Parts: sequence; C-alpha cells; structure tokens
Amino acid sequence: MTISWGKTAAAAGIGAVGGFVVNSVIALAARGLFDASDEFMPLKPPVYGLFTVVGAIVGAVGWHLIVGRARDAAGVLRVLVPTVLVLSLIPDVLLLVNRDAQPGITTAGVVALMLMHFGVAAAAVPAYLRFIPPAARA
Repeated sequence: MTISWGKTAAAAGIGAVGGFVVNSVIALAARGLFDASDEFMPLKPPVYGLFTVVGAIVGAVGWHLIVGRARDAAGVLRVLVPTVLVLSLIPDVLLLVNRDAQPGITTAGVVALMLMHFGVAAAAVPAYLRFIPPAARA
C-alpha cells in the first residue's frame, strides 16, 4: 500500500483542526479557571493557531517521509514522536526560568502551553495513523 501526499494533507488538516480545537479549550481554561494572564500572547488564537497548523503540517510531512523510507517505520515513530514532543517543551521551560521574556508569563500560562503540545499530538497522531499507517510504504 502506498501513501499519497493527498492523504498526508488530509492527515495534516485533521491534525491541525483537531489540535486547534483542543488548544482553544486549553487556552480558555487557562485564562478562565487559572491565573493565566490575558497579556500572555502565546495563549491568543492567532499565535497558538499558527504554531498548531505549522506543527501539524511538519509532523505529517515528517511522518510521511519516515513511513516511506524507514525499514521499521513503526519502531522509529515509537521513539521519535515522544522525543520530539519532549524536546518541543524546552522553549516553554525556558519561559518558566526567564519570566521577563515576555509580558504576562504565569506558571498556569506556561503549563497551558505545555499541554497544547500534547493536545496537538493527541489530535494529529491518530490522524497520521489512519491516513499514513506505518506499515505502508510511500
């Protein structure tokens, strides 16, 4: 079974839309239920929306390339996905360390940002598995 770039685009789209919905709920909860500041720009839809869409597209393209080239794509993805997810948290950890980096930084706001990474993964990975299964070859 081969994987088309059209299926990859569908997976990216589903991951992006699903991730945006999840991240919107996280941002609303952070601002409404916790002490996340309205000044904290990363919790604004245009900012997290852009990162969500770009992340979903880059993830889908990377997944497609791995499925097409790796002998054991499932094994590579089992290691790569959590590794990339953990590495993606580094900028958020740096925000916790340097609270002067931008206005409105609170622990709740940064934790919300961290949860957003998991939100995108929770929406995108099932879409990638459905449309770009690791057993397929591109």
